[in-house]
Amino acid sequence: MARGLQSSTVEHAPRKASREVRRQQLIDATIATLARVGFSRTTLTEVAGTAGLSHGLIIFHFETKEKLLTETLQFMAREYRDNWVRALDEAPKGPAAQLDALIRADFTDTICAPERLAAWSALWAEAQSRPIYQENCAEFDLEYLNVIERLCTEIAAEGNYPCLPEHTARAIRVTLNGLWFDLMTMTNTLSRVESLQTMFNMLMAFFPRHFDHGGAFGAVPDLKISAS
Repeated sequence: MARGLQSSTVEHAPRKASREVRRQQLIDATIATLARVGFSRTTLTEVAGTAGLSHGLIIFHFETKEKLLTETLQFMAREYRDNWVRALDEAPKGPAAQLDALIRADFTDTICAPERLAAWSALWAEAQSRPIYQENCAEFDLEYLNVIERLCTEIAAEGNYPCLPEHTARAIRVTLNGLWFDLMTMTNTLSRVESLQTMFNMLMAFFPRHFDHGGAFGAVPDLKISAS
């Protein structure tokens, strides 16, 4: 169980909820169950118990555990992408400010919540979930990496930096993943704010005239990141 994760309560929908509401309730229950018991112990029965619904209702909506997990992963992947796309749309248009916003998006309260981190960890840790992940997330991952590489290319050109943008982009992505794993698994780990400062400290090494410990020069940090 990830640091700070407690038993989750899934908000129950009304008895006569619409198909969309009921399916979302079951997806939310699957995320909570993955976070609590891990991938291998996430069964339709466990999810039904978390949701407060019958096993038969899950069969009606999703048929199998694999289909339920696939749709849950698709929901989480879209949620993650929508979060960073929105952050870019709302940020100033300079490449450093855009990269600042992209990185902050990884540590917002919704995306970096203990339950979300634990659910991602459960999916990443189990070999049998990897084909599902690759099939549903590989395109999103490549898009994200391409955006980081483009921003690194633009910042390197602005500052006449000697770094290779494609290598810098991968270093950023790997460091972000590492900080997420640290938040997921370590008992005494950095807070999210400290993790964000760690990212900016690394970016100072690549782009010292664009970043300091607080982020990009001139960026407006308005994304919600708590100190936990």
